[in-house]
Amino acid sequence: MKKLSIADIARELNISKTTVSFILNKRAEEKRISPQLVERVEAFIKEVGYKPNPIAKSLRTGKTNIIGLMVENIADPFFAAVARHVENKAYQNGYKILYCSTDNNTEKTKELLDMFRERNVDGCIIAPPVGVEAEITSLLDSGMPVVFFDRHLEGIQTDQVEVNNYESTFEATRLLIAESYRDIGFITFSSTQTQMQGRLAGYRAAVGAAGLKQYILEINFDQDERRIIQPIVDFLRQHKKMDAILFSAIQAGTNGLKAFQQLGIRVPDDLAVIAFDDCDLFELYNPSITAIYQPIDKIAEATIDLLLKRLKKKTPVGEFKKIVIPTGLTLRNSSGLV
Repeated sequence: MKKLSIADIARELNISKTTVSFILNKRAEEKRISPQLVERVEAFIKEVGYKPNPIAKSLRTGKTNIIGLMVENIADPFFAAVARHVENKAYQNGYKILYCSTDNNTEKTKELLDMFRERNVDGCIIAPPVGVEAEITSLLDSGMPVVFFDRHLEGIQTDQVEVNNYESTFEATRLLIAESYRDIGFITFSSTQTQMQGRLAGYRAAVGAAGLKQYILEINFDQDERRIIQPIVDFLRQHKKMDAILFSAIQAGTNGLKAFQQLGIRVPDDLAVIAFDDCDLFELYNPSITAIYQPIDKIAEATIDLLLKRLKKKTPVGEFKKIVIPTGLTLRNSSGLV
């Protein structure tokens, strides 16, 4: 069966294509089209099962009502939760989400950005890896709104939403110091991303201010968790004097707990623990793990609101916002703080 067009509907009802278009685009009242005619057209399109062609509509309006959402890993609990909140708010405002994961791979990210451009998405929300500055700049120069979240790219002027990474690890380290821990380790991933650098800097500053020794392990991230666990095991064996550990991310923390099990390390008797990013495992682990939590609902709300304001032309051109959202600390049994 041939798919009906606006012209077909107009011909069947003996009215103009323009009138049909105004009704389909909810502009009947603005164009003073009678309610009776609107009802007649809507009844006909329901009867024949007419569905607008989204490509044709985007060519007419210049909009696809699609937002590109690019995260590090959509399976990661943090990114998955943010994505769900963003999707809900976007849908309430007439937008749908096109998801993808970068895996922190620069070349893959460049290809995905090209895909966003080809799909004519109306705007992008991105947790960017380093190395895609030129591609992001090109999108911004073309007029496409882009909002960074979780981290940003140095030198790129655009809206961004982050948590207070530096302050979070600084205060967590200070709390451990206040509980008389003196050999505090920091286990993180090797990364030049701004959020990871901020967390590392916060730890360094707190330990330095107290005149204590730094114990830092930076691991190359790998999908094979054995390649994360083994460096942690080696680090713990090398620095048996450590009495506390601060993990910089969920994956570092969960794999760190597996390393503890291999070595028979008791928490908090042998090592006190605080992890950045909370998750169910940290709550269920025995003993439960103290965690720095990111307020996901606030992060998602701020991020999608910034983009929607751009899409609705409610933000002045050339004026960019940076929103920094405070984290919180869930005190549990692993840290000696309760």
